[in-house]
Amino acid sequence: MTDSASDPRHAHREEEFPAQQQDQPGKTGLTTPTPDHGEDSYTGHGRLEGRRALVTGGDSGIGRAVAIAYAREGADVAIVHMPEEQKDADSTVRYIEDAGRTGISIPGDLRDEDFATDAVRRAREGLGGLDVLVLNAAYQHDIDGFGSLKSDDMRRVFETNLYGTLFTARAAYPDLEAGASIIVTASIQAYNPSPGLIDYAMTKAAQVAFVKALAEEAGKRGIRVNAVAPGPIWTPLIPATGWDAERVRTFGSDTPLGRAGQPAELAGAYVYLAAEESSYTSGSVLAVTGGKAL
Repeated sequence: MTDSASDPRHAHREEEFPAQQQDQPGKTGLTTPTPDHGEDSYTGHGRLEGRRALVTGGDSGIGRAVAIAYAREGADVAIVHMPEEQKDADSTVRYIEDAGRTGISIPGDLRDEDFATDAVRRAREGLGGLDVLVLNAAYQHDIDGFGSLKSDDMRRVFETNLYGTLFTARAAYPDLEAGASIIVTASIQAYNPSPGLIDYAMTKAAQVAFVKALAEEAGKRGIRVNAVAPGPIWTPLIPATGWDAERVRTFGSDTPLGRAGQPAELAGAYVYLAAEESSYTSGSVLAVTGGKAL
């Protein structure tokens, strides 16, 4: 007989989400219900012992889940976050330190080329090196139709998701050594774009191209480059997207598993792509979508 706890349809929250909205960037404390980042569930097994990782957007959501998992797997972790997310960032750092690892908070905006470059330097100096780079920071917003797409919003999406990714990766890349891993948070939107997220979907498709192109070059240096493509995951970004009550209420219900995912359910994918088990995996996009096809 199958235990219901092992049934992926029932592994996490199945109920609909209450109506809510936040301003960008979203905050964990204002998100109802609170996302599960693996705080009480993730158990490490030393798979990243001695590694040093930088996670952008590591204060909450997927980034926090990755930071917690990495620390419990034995890695020291620096996180980059917006200054207004300091409370969430401090909480994440405490989880890293509770795992007995070094945790570093680096506040700033990755759209700023100088900051992105300096953030890599600070992470490398604070951790004594850099082995894993997780490019996770992102911004999205909903639009009613293509004609209502505002230039300022579009620029923020492009600059956060593309410029920030490129600035950070470019700063880290020259000093990465063989065995290093670069992991990008792409999205199912790169393959199945929603009209209301057209600019966000474009950036995610571009990130997939980035991963495939850089993997070809980086492989010659023994550096692997991959992406994780999440489906509908319950993070503070969702109530800060601008969706109406109905869209929030039914978020994730259209997946084959019938529910939204939690950040904790992605952590294993990022651990795998950073660990020795994935030594022959590069240029790949790992889907964590609740059964939705890319």
